[in-house]
Amino acid sequence: MKFINYLEKVSGVEIMGLVSLLIFVVFFSVMLTMVFRTKKKELQEISRIPLDN
Repeated sequence: MKFINYLEKVSGVEIMGLVSLLIFVVFFSVMLTMVFRTKKKELQEISRIPLDN
């Protein structure tokens, strides 16, 4: 028996796939907006953190 046959027996398996895809898309879009809205000066300060003692 193939794995897909087990998934067909689980109720709500389509919803779980859609919800996980939606969570991924929302998280990815939030991260992209945070990256593009961050000022260049802040990024330069953050990049120097490992070098500052």
